[in-house]
Amino acid sequence: MAVADLLFALPRAMLTVARRVLTAVDAVPRIARALDDIHKSMAHVERLATFAAEELPELVYQLEAVQERLLDLEKAIREPPRHLGS
Repeated sequence: MAVADLLFALPRAMLTVARRVLTAVDAVPRIARALDDIHKSMAHVERLATFAAEELPELVYQLEAVQERLLDLEKAIREPPRHLGS
């Protein structure tokens, strides 16, 4: 019985290796698709970052203008009207 096990051990090992190689080869297209998806996602993130970098200074400028207007309104509300004072 031991001789038969030895005779079939090498073909069994080769079959196991062949199955693993085929499984790995089968996985290559899925890995390539996943890498392509990652590449597309990174390109999208880069476009978003570029947009944000271009638009954020304008947004800050607009928010500062709004803040200034609000401060002016607050000041106007707190001060009594000049024509009614005396």
